[in-house]
Amino acid sequence: MTEPVITVENLTRRFGDFVAVDHINFDVQAGEVVGYLGPNGSGKTTTIRMLLGLLEPSDGKATVLGYDVFKESEQIRMRVGYMSQKFAIYDDLTTLENLTFYGGVYGITDKARILHTLELVGLKGHEHTLTRDMSTGWRQRLSLGIALVHEPKLLFLDEPTSGVDPTARRAFWDLIYELAEGGVTILVTTHYMDEAEYCERVGVMRDGKLLAMDTPTNLKRSIITGDVWEVYVYPLENGLEILTTMPGVERVGLAGDHLRVISSQVEKEAMQGLLGEKGLSVEKIERGEPTLEDVFLSLAR
Repeated sequence: MTEPVITVENLTRRFGDFVAVDHINFDVQAGEVVGYLGPNGSGKTTTIRMLLGLLEPSDGKATVLGYDVFKESEQIRMRVGYMSQKFAIYDDLTTLENLTFYGGVYGITDKARILHTLELVGLKGHEHTLTRDMSTGWRQRLSLGIALVHEPKLLFLDEPTSGVDPTARRAFWDLIYELAEGGVTILVTTHYMDEAEYCERVGVMRDGKLLAMDTPTNLKRSIITGDVWEVYVYPLENGLEILTTMPGVERVGLAGDHLRVISSQVEKEAMQGLLGEKGLSVEKIERGEPTLEDVFLSLAR
């Protein structure tokens, strides 16, 4: 079996008395797209900064591409791509000028290679556009191009789609999978639960702890052991209050125009009967499918 691209053992980072990352363990294999899921402040960015050698671990150890993250950080940064939360691009330069500048940092001077990178991220025809005139989604593509210009085999993407519209997010994930098909290993952090569904494996972070890491399907199967029900009842607020206190119901939440109920002991007829007894109007109750949001909420309780 080949050596993992990333190996993390009891990796920890403290800032004074605050533990930002708390003894986490995981591996990433070559060619994987691994999602690192969690709310802001859960420790995702701190983990990446340690893996890049930008922060010294307080405890534990990690290797990236076989190099020690603290002792051999320069070797790592030469061989990986990193797209940070804040796009490090110059507004008064064109897309081509930005990419040429950052390519030079890596010693890339071949103009054909730089133009190929622009084409790879969908910016062909925008070579002379000033970046300040670009939408957030297009700036995001340029930032990805900067992370790719030296053709790394490992890519760290730190909340790359934060603040962009759903269409741009979907297009960006199409790009991610094109890269993965080309042999690039990708670790991507996100706080969007739906995005994590695109990943081959997902790690769930909260308060510095890695609560679980597995495929989305396995996480849903192992963490959500009860039934999922979509309950269409009126008024919603009264239904929420009643079902929350119903014995056997594990969790109830609002889901747009209906309630989402997770229960291991309550059947459809029992819920319908109780709601009807309380004078509520029940339109329908139907089975639902577990989501990664359900997984996260269950783990975070």
